[in-house]
Amino acid sequence: MYEKFYGFADAPFALLPDPGFLYMSKDHSIALTLLRYSVLSKQGFTVVTGEVGAGKTTLVNKIIDELDDNIRVGLINFTHSSFGELSEWVLMSFGIDYRDKTKVEIYDEFVKFLVAEYAAGRRVVLIIDEAQNMSPAALEEVRMLSNVNAQKDYLLHLILVGQPELRATLERHELRQLAQRVSVYYHLGQLSVSEAQAYVRHRLSCAGGDPDLFTAAAVELIWQHADGLPRVINTLCDLSLVYGFSSGRQAIGEDVVGEVLADRQRMSLQSAPPVPAAADAQDSSAAPDFVPPQQLRRAGD
Repeated sequence: MYEKFYGFADAPFALLPDPGFLYMSKDHSIALTLLRYSVLSKQGFTVVTGEVGAGKTTLVNKIIDELDDNIRVGLINFTHSSFGELSEWVLMSFGIDYRDKTKVEIYDEFVKFLVAEYAAGRRVVLIIDEAQNMSPAALEEVRMLSNVNAQKDYLLHLILVGQPELRATLERHELRQLAQRVSVYYHLGQLSVSEAQAYVRHRLSCAGGDPDLFTAAAVELIWQHADGLPRVINTLCDLSLVYGFSSGRQAIGEDVVGEVLADRQRMSLQSAPPVPAAADAQDSSAAPDFVPPQQLRRAGD
């Protein structure tokens, strides 16, 4: 709608988790580095958590794009407490036929697959996105899959990605064996105001537009109402471009963003309440070795 008016080749603030638009904030950079490390060093379990809209799935897509043909990747991005047998989803994620097989046969089929891939010099990575929806029983089943290993190497590397509720689930006593196997853990925090400024400029540039289209004050106002979450920033920036286009504005300032926010408030769709504007620093701490979730500070706290 507004792409031609503002000179964009693509929509700059689409909500799809496109790794081509990934902005490497401090948190995103550390999380991606840890994902790379965990895969290349053949760690057993990796866990990445973050708030809704923090960019977790975009990171998943980025790491998948980077992996070469020597790594077989299975992705499960639909999870629910009643989504069926996990083992069937695991086979399906690797393109292995699971139909008309018993659970024992499915497990045997998967073990044969892992052994064959290892013998061929290929590693196997299973990524489960939205893992916060999984029950403790399903997570325990995931742990059991990791029991297949050679003398020196795990035959399966597992990456669990989810909202903060996943961290709470991993604290449960019955999942202590799984928690002990998590060698890499990171929590993805919100963007600081300076990162939000760079994030908006980055996406505008990636789309072929003017990186200075939004004024600094406009982006700060968006950041306050988005609570630093990239997905909400995208939504507010996109709407601001629609409003700006409709009134022929060549730049997006506080006045345009204010119109968007006022209309959303009237429709009871106002974003999160403003956060203190003075907070620019982002406190992010990586944990290459797993730390019990209850001991971890949420980034930005």
